[in-house]
Amino acid sequence: MHFAFVCLPATGHVNPTLPVVAELVRRGHRVTYATSAKYAAAVESAGAIFFENGEDLSAQFPRFGNAPGSPAQDDAGRSPRAGMLAGLGSGMMSGLLERLLERAREEFPALLARLAADQPDAVCYDAMTLAGKMAAMKLDLPDIALLPTYATNEHFSMRELMPSRAPAEMLAAWKQARQLIEDFAREQGLAGFNFMEGPPASLNICFIPREFQPAGDTFDDRFRFVGPSLGRRGSEKEWQPRVKDAPLLFISLGTTPLNDRPDFFRMCLQAFAHTEWQVAMAVGDRLDVAELGEVPQNVEVRPFFPQLDVLPHADVFLSHTGMNSTMEALYLGVPLVAFPLQPEQEANARRVEDLGLGRRLPADGLTSKLIHDVVTEVSQDQQIRRNIAAMSPRVRNSGGATAAADAMEEYLGGLA
Repeated sequence: MHFAFVCLPATGHVNPTLPVVAELVRRGHRVTYATSAKYAAAVESAGAIFFENGEDLSAQFPRFGNAPGSPAQDDAGRSPRAGMLAGLGSGMMSGLLERLLERAREEFPALLARLAADQPDAVCYDAMTLAGKMAAMKLDLPDIALLPTYATNEHFSMRELMPSRAPAEMLAAWKQARQLIEDFAREQGLAGFNFMEGPPASLNICFIPREFQPAGDTFDDRFRFVGPSLGRRGSEKEWQPRVKDAPLLFISLGTTPLNDRPDFFRMCLQAFAHTEWQVAMAVGDRLDVAELGEVPQNVEVRPFFPQLDVLPHADVFLSHTGMNSTMEALYLGVPLVAFPLQPEQEANARRVEDLGLGRRLPADGLTSKLIHDVVTEVSQDQQIRRNIAAMSPRVRNSGGATAAADAMEEYLGGLA
């Protein structure tokens, strides 16, 4: 069979799909994969035929980092995270959505032509990818949604995990963007198109375990909770801790430009300098390490670490709680301290706390001492350890790429 994958060009969306692609190819199927050029090598390494569609989303974000020596709070008295979440309100979010729509107008015809000329047996589209869902509808092809985060049905919506009082300007920006998307869909002859809402796809591959999904027992067979599928990522070099017998703290705020937080990273250096902790701290590729000042001997700083090599050694993961990172931590049995940078991550952090799998740092009043104390408390909390020990096998045993490929074959087989 021939599967077409259409994926949002962002690491947290591409990475979960690549092991599924590799498994489909291993079974003798053909995969065409449409995303931005940034991921071409990874896509081809998984065995798919790469088709460029979309652009690197990181180019759409301004730099958020503070200048060296700037205060940990803004003029309104907000902490780095509170300011970041506020910054995601109106202008940036609406601008990003408008840019995605602009690119869709430019690139959708080429994607449609490619899929029409080499018609797949199914379109597998990231749930946040406008072009994928539209292509499946326009070509009347079997639709498979790829969900890197929570699923939605009549019993649960992602809105339930979001802050209860969204800023008015954010709501207005979303309303405007939705209207523009609906107008574009109508131009394509797709009346009643609902982006990220409306009825679910015929098959929905969810890259989390059912136990992590709120109201998980209310989702029917259209939803397959396969959990994460871990695998090597391109040319990453293996990593080993410098000191074998010291407790290890891994700090990473993900791979998007939102991780550009020198103020937060300086607090982490102050929190753990010359302590018993060994620290591996990923600061992203938009921050000059010189901005952080002197780096203590017990801290290793890099733009990025090979996360799947570091986590097996980690005692605690101080994370933005992106869903990929959250799942990888739970898969490998590592407690979490959450420092979310956007609403979806805030929802994940709340879920982690609700399930007793870690703790969330406060948005306000954050200090180096508080960071140190929360990390230490989480590392010593035996109930969190027990909860992690119970959740980890559920994450591991959800089926991963094998279960996803089984579900896809079963769905298409039922249509024959």
